[in-house]
Amino acid sequence: MEWKIKTFDELSTTELYQLLSLRTAVFVVEQNCPYQELDGKDQVAKHLWLENEAGEILALCRLLPEGVSFAEASIGRVLVHPEFRHQHLGRQLLTEVLDYLQKVGKSAVKIEAQYYLKEFYASFGFVADSEPFYEDGIKHINMLLKF
Repeated sequence: MEWKIKTFDELSTTELYQLLSLRTAVFVVEQNCPYQELDGKDQVAKHLWLENEAGEILALCRLLPEGVSFAEASIGRVLVHPEFRHQHLGRQLLTEVLDYLQKVGKSAVKIEAQYYLKEFYASFGFVADSEPFYEDGIKHINMLLKF
């Protein structure tokens, strides 16, 4: 397995297709949430994913710079492929992305987490930074982690 991180312009068309296809499969189809998945932020994001030897994407997220979603750097579109869940890949993904953000000198990261994952993110040190709210019919909460 290999971790990859690329800017939008560094992605091949095949990689872009795989990332967007998996995000749509999870966030739109699986969660039965029709929303505009392509939000104009991918072009300024870095995309981090874990790929197996067969070229399948197992887990992914996107990293956004300060000032795009929040004043702080942020991560979003965090997911584990449905066929590879319950293998602690979500933990590995968060560890990888947080290590990267610290390495590049970020002092904080803010997320808009689905509320049911609040304790998962709290286990990494994130703290609630808002009251719960609904986004596209799904309960969320903003959370902040300071390094």
